[in-house]
This record gives sequence, C-alpha cells and structure tokens, in this order.
Amino acid sequence: MANAVVSQSGGPTGVINASLVGVITEAIKHKEIDNLYGAVHAVSGIVKEDFIDLKKLSVETLRRLALSPSSALGSSRDKPDEEYCKKILDVFRKYDVEYFYYIGGNDSANTCYIINNMAEKVGYQFRAFHVPKTVDNDLLVTDHCPGYGTAAKFVACALIGDDLDNRALPGIKIDVIMGRHAGFLTAASVLGKQRDDDGPHLVYVPERPITMDKFLADVEAVYKKLGRCVVAVSEGICDTDHVTWTEKIAQTGEKDAHGNVQLSGTGALADYLAAQVKTKLKVKRVRADTFGYLQRSFAGLQSEVDRQEAEMCGRMAVQYSMKYDNGSVAMKRTGNGKNYGVEYFRTELANVAEKTKSLPDEFINAEGNGITQAFVEYALPLVGQLPQTEYLGNYPRIKKK
Repeated sequence: MANAVVSQSGGPTGVINASLVGVITEAIKHKEIDNLYGAVHAVSGIVKEDFIDLKKLSVETLRRLALSPSSALGSSRDKPDEEYCKKILDVFRKYDVEYFYYIGGNDSANTCYIINNMAEKVGYQFRAFHVPKTVDNDLLVTDHCPGYGTAAKFVACALIGDDLDNRALPGIKIDVIMGRHAGFLTAASVLGKQRDDDGPHLVYVPERPITMDKFLADVEAVYKKLGRCVVAVSEGICDTDHVTWTEKIAQTGEKDAHGNVQLSGTGALADYLAAQVKTKLKVKRVRADTFGYLQRSFAGLQSEVDRQEAEMCGRMAVQYSMKYDNGSVAMKRTGNGKNYGVEYFRTELANVAEKTKSLPDEFINAEGNGITQAFVEYALPLVGQLPQTEYLGNYPRIKKK
C-alpha cells in the first residue's frame, strides 16, 4: 500500500470540485491507496507539505463539495520547472506518495509529465495522472474540457439577459469575454439566441484578426439595420498584424478612467472599444462590460452534464492509475443532440502537456464576425437547458384608422 495526493491548479471553474470528489470517492474503493492527501494551493502547497486528510470528509461534505464552484483546495499559478518538480518529488518520497492526481490545464499536464519522468529516472515507483480542467476548452485530444460547459452556460445566460436589456433601451453594447488565445467561451454567447434578431449580432474571436475599421463598419451596419447592436468580443482579439488590441492600448498609451494602462480582465479593452464606437460612429448610447472572473465560479449555474463529466474524469484518473504509470483523461463524443454521450479514454501526458487548440474554422463564419450552427450543435449538449424568454416588441401594433 502507498499514499496518494490530489490537487487543483490554475483558474478555478464551476465543476473542478466535482472532479476532486470523483478522485476521492474512487480512491476510497482501492486498497492500493492507503492515505489520500489534498494539497492546499496546488504545487506550492506540496513543497510546503500543506496537506489535509481527504478520507475523513463526510458524505454530506462531498455532496456539497461537488456542487460548489471554485477550487476547494485552493489553487496556484506556479509553473514548475525541473528544480521545482524535484522538490515536489522529494516531498512525495518523504510521504510515501506513489499516486498523484492533478486537476488542471495543459501546464498541469506538463507538471505531471516532468515529475513522472524524474521518478522513472531515479527508480521511484510513481504514477502521475492529469485530470482535465479549463473554461477555455483548449486542451488537445479531448473533445471538450470539464469546466467549459458551466462557464459557457454563464456566458449564454448573461447574453440572453443583456440582449433583452439592449432591446428595452436600444444602443450599442459590447461584452468582453474570456479567451486570450481560443474563442470557445466567447462563441458560447450565441447559444441562447431564440429570435432572428436576438443578439449577439456580432462575435469576434482570437482566431480571426480584425482591423478597427472593419469592426466599426460591422457595428455600424447592424446598428443601421436594427437600431441597436450587441457585440461579444474575446479578450484576445487581435489586429491583422496579430498584435492584440489590449497590447495596442498599452503601446499607444490608451488609459482607463483613472489614468492607468491596464490589460485583460480590467475593463480597458471594453472601454477602448466603446470609446472608438462612440467617437467614430457618433452613437450616443454605447455601453461595455468585461465579464472577467465572474465566468469561472458563478454559483448556482452548473451544467449538469459538465458536473457529471467532471466527476467521472476524476474517477477515471484513479481507475487508470491502477493500470498505467501516467496519463491524462480524455473524452470522445459518441453522439449529439438527444443522443449525446461520451466515452472516456487515457492519452499520454506528452499529448496534452503545454499544448493548446483553437476554435475550429467550421465554427466561425466566413466574415469572421459570427459563429456557425455547427458550433451550436457542438456546444449546446455541454451547456444543458437554457432559459426561454419572451419579448413583446416584435408583436403587431394596434392602430385605429
């Protein structure tokens, strides 16, 4: 018998704790695992030997934990190099840890990869497994990532409400959504559209460079047609020279209301785009919001499919660790629509470590300012049921002759 450590890394999600519960409930079943330790604040907690005993958690605690957003064990943005990983391995050997389950993105997969190779070189029996997690949905091999469905549900619901708000008080509204390199989360803004003239009317993702002139022309065309325009923008949108607009803001000295040059997640990009629209299109009512961290850990809005898959990924990591010495859990889609389903499989850590994928071409329209039906069919099963709304402004008017 040996011990195991599980930890959570990177940006929190709405279902990362479901993966943790999956690891805990599955590990308890296997006699090969004596103690199961939770490392507080990921790798930084491991080197500090900051552990808790996860086998002592009650069934009720685990139930609530699976439904709780954010990372219950805390997280870390540390990106361990070989020297850092050596310290981690030293701690594992001290605590007789032979199983390591790391819930995170591609950097977490790389950490598992480095530590596993180190253990092999020194002849230490060790099994490192990566449990996928990211709201960006940008991990290779797997069809999609736990955490994405819930974040996408938040974005879809937010745009449903924002579009109705924009109908009530027409103008131009810009929403900046997470997605530095991949546009999956911004694309989710279209999932709640129910009427032909529902917003977002324009969607811009990092995969399609856009000039400011083209952006303004697109917005103006929609505004002239509908008398309003809702725009969803990835924080990582870039110009045709592939420099992001946030970088251009910094380079040109564009500042926020406090005189500070700020980048992603601060509102600088939203304010900049709104100012461009208001100044150059001469539109009076222009508003902009940056969703920021709200997308990651919004309570009470879990996608049930996302939660179930997240927990199963945790379970499968433990099951695979009984047969293999390393790996990353991945999903293969077996059906869509009402027949949606997935199969779980193990892939090599090297296939996932430090690699990312982009929103596929077939999910972006030819003009580069919208999202296709193919994406909707891909993403809707991951999000689940969305609110149905009513709007009376399109109903026939009554006029006396």
